[in-house]
Amino acid sequence: MKRKKHTAGDEDAAVDMTPMLDIVFIMLIFFIVTTTFSSEKGLEPNRPPENQPENPNPSKSLSIRIDETGQILMAGRIVDIRRVVANAQTYLANNDTDSAAIQAHEDTEHGIVVEVMDQVKLAGITKVSVLVKED
Repeated sequence: MKRKKHTAGDEDAAVDMTPMLDIVFIMLIFFIVTTTFSSEKGLEPNRPPENQPENPNPSKSLSIRIDETGQILMAGRIVDIRRVVANAQTYLANNDTDSAAIQAHEDTEHGIVVEVMDQVKLAGITKVSVLVKED
């Protein structure tokens, strides 16, 4: 039995990587092109400028309290969520202001706070602050 001798041509055999690199780059381009970037939606905070001088005559803002059970208190009275707009408009008719402060208990549902904010903005108040009361 005769053994086959190895020739120099067998040592130079190599795998051609060019087609594999082409496929990798094509896949990379495909994933870059098909990726969608989504912008998150949410509430924009309205922050005052850093070096704002103190206002000597602060305006009287509408004060709304929401307790842990979801009851809404305006001017010391319990108000239904559907009557917030009417009460806010009455307050605006009697007072010259464009701001409201909503003080919510930390256990209050977020949906109620957002609904009150929407109702106050419908009444015509542009500046709304939200405060969280911790026990």
